[in-house]
Amino acid sequence: MPTRSARTDWTGGLQDGSGEVALVSSGVGKFDVSFPRRAADDAVGTSPEELLAASHSSCYAMALSAEIANAGGTPGTETVTADVTLGPDPAGGFRISKIKLTVRATASGLDSDAFVAAATAAKNGCPISKALAGVADIELDAALN
Repeated sequence: MPTRSARTDWTGGLQDGSGEVALVSSGVGKFDVSFPRRAADDAVGTSPEELLAASHSSCYAMALSAEIANAGGTPGTETVTADVTLGPDPAGGFRISKIKLTVRATASGLDSDAFVAAATAAKNGCPISKALAGVADIELDAALN
């Protein structure tokens, strides 16, 4: 399996510094980052948490389509949102305190209970979920449309 890479060039301290994240493997973009923008409720620009949310939502969508098929259903459409929360770490500093995955999907051949079971299996089996297993709260809100 391939290895994917991103690079961040950073200058300065935490509060006064800034950086640029480059998606090296794909070459699809570069993004400015800074801690003040990262921690602001009205942030402009991306953050590590938003990039993590993008990774988690896309990985989960792929895993869910596989789990629907494994359960005997036919995948239709999926809309997956990942909300990643940055919060204080009781040990000091910050940590990812919560991730909420919300999925609304269409699938034929599964009832609601079978879909929720597939959605839960996808949450547990998604490689990004596995990588984030240290996050105490990964919540799932799954429903068929």
